[in-house]
Amino acid sequence: MKITSLVIVLVTATALATFGQDGTLQEIKHGAKKTGKTIKNGLETVGEKTKDAAETVGEKTKETAETVGKKTKETVETVGEKTKEGANTAGRKSKRAVRKAKTEASEKRSTDQAPTTSNPNDR
Repeated sequence: MKITSLVIVLVTATALATFGQDGTLQEIKHGAKKTGKTIKNGLETVGEKTKDAAETVGEKTKETAETVGKKTKETVETVGEKTKEGANTAGRKSKRAVRKAKTEASEKRSTDQAPTTSNPNDR
């Protein structure tokens, strides 16, 4: 009977150990599922935030490009106007200089000419 009792105790102990391990395996599986879901949720959140950040960067880049385009256009227009004004002013100054040079040349010719009256002794 001692052997039978010993066998029953061993079988019972083995069964309890197996059931205990099975419960532990179930807990490990459950924990792994929870961890997997947490990781999945974290990755989804990271993906959404990355997408949002990329959209924001895209919008800001577009706005900056538009602003730079407007500023460049304004600068080109301003430079064009200044160039036109400068050309007009230079043209006016050139005309004045030409007139002044002509006037000075005329005055110089008139002073360089010999008198038109003849000397009575030369006759």
